[in-house]
Amino acid sequence: MDLKEIQNLIKFVAKSGASEVKLEMDDVKITIKTGSEDKETTIVQQVPMGGMHAQPQMPQQSQQQQAPAAQPETPSAGEDKSADDNSKYITVKSPIIGTFYRKPSPDKDAFVEVGDSIKTGDVLCVIEAMKLFNEIESEVSGKIVKVLADDSSPVEFDQPLFLVDPS
Repeated sequence: MDLKEIQNLIKFVAKSGASEVKLEMDDVKITIKTGSEDKETTIVQQVPMGGMHAQPQMPQQSQQQQAPAAQPETPSAGEDKSADDNSKYITVKSPIIGTFYRKPSPDKDAFVEVGDSIKTGDVLCVIEAMKLFNEIESEVSGKIVKVLADDSSPVEFDQPLFLVDPS
């Protein structure tokens, strides 16, 4: 893992809002801890006993941005015909980059299905980012109208995941 990849990892963790991330690969172990803006982020890279490298330690100023669990927004009505149909719904978007899962585990039922009534605080899905499973909770009450992401698929930050009818 080179310095550029480590820097990208730091940026990703800062944007995700996670407080601690541990990454272990064959010959590298990395722990990133984030705090408030006046604290440092410490990265420790360790090489196994057989390696001849020193343990570099790079402090970096944390630029943590706490991402909300899900940001409900209504789509703009002027985009196209389907946007007009969906304008009365609230869009629940992904707060982080990762892999979208509708179920807590492969042998369990989905958190929510189309037609389910939800209330504020209900878990809608999980998004895995760097081996951490982040529960995405609803910030609105209503009824699930549509699931916009496929199970086990990658999602981007701010990508629409669900349409919710608040009425």
